Amino acid sequence: MSFLEAIISQTFLQHALLAGVLAGIGCGVMGTYVVVKRINFLAGGIAHSVLAGMGIAYFLGGSPVMGAIVSALTAALIIGWIKLRWREGEDTIIAAVWSVGMAIGIIFIAKTPGYSVDLMSYLFGNILMISSGELYVMLILDAILMVVVAVFYKQFLIVCFDEEFARLRGVNVELFYLVLLCLVALTVVLLIQVVGLILVIALLTLPAAIAARYQKSLKNIMMLAMVLGIFFSCAGIVVSYEPDLPAGATIILIAGISYIIASISSRAFMRRKPAKS
Repeated sequence: MSFLEAIISQTFLQHALLAGVLAGIGCGVMGTYVVVKRINFLAGGIAHSVLAGMGIAYFLGGSPVMGAIVSALTAALIIGWIKLRWREGEDTIIAAVWSVGMAIGIIFIAKTPGYSVDLMSYLFGNILMISSGELYVMLILDAILMVVVAVFYKQFLIVCFDEEFARLRGVNVELFYLVLLCLVALTVVLLIQVVGLILVIALLTLPAAIAARYQKSLKNIMMLAMVLGIFFSCAGIVVSYEPDLPAGATIILIAGISYIIASISSRAFMRRKPAKS
């Protein structure tokens, strides 16, 4: 009851719930591609490289979110190029990009005059501090994701499941692979304001990973993943409110427990399912 009373009168809680809904939509759509294409490590590299752009933007007096968008897209293109062109030792190179991105961000943050510790909320998330302006940015990012995925759904589908067949059909696999990584990059920016850079991959992948255990078609996985993403985000806010827990960490904890339960229950169901004669 105290939460329901608070949400009626407290604008920051209303903003937080709206942010949770917007984040759930983004992570449901793009998280499905990340899980199906198995590019979790690449997504992690993009996510942690974002700190470089945020630190530089903050140092120059700009918007950390805009810096995050620029660095996320840049990292996506660099990592995508490495994946496509530099097969030997690609994991090490991507890890180096990941580490260098974070190091650059930390250096610029440390050298920012009058440095504010509020920027650390981007590492661990602070959904309760989201402003109306940041909500508009999240809404725009969601709109971009939905439009691009709707227009190029078939191309992304074939690139994710059968690259060779896609090439035979005349699909520019490399182009759509890079576009897909850029959309993942925008989703990372969308989610860091909710759970932070450290936990972003969990929220990006767990709803889709759970949905993939119960649905087979890509569209159905996306729809269920969006519902789960929204549920986890909003449930984390509600659960964390009364005991004053970190909202981002609570969201991931609920998602992680749900994934464990889904994994156990789906395996138990498969064991009990009678074999076909």
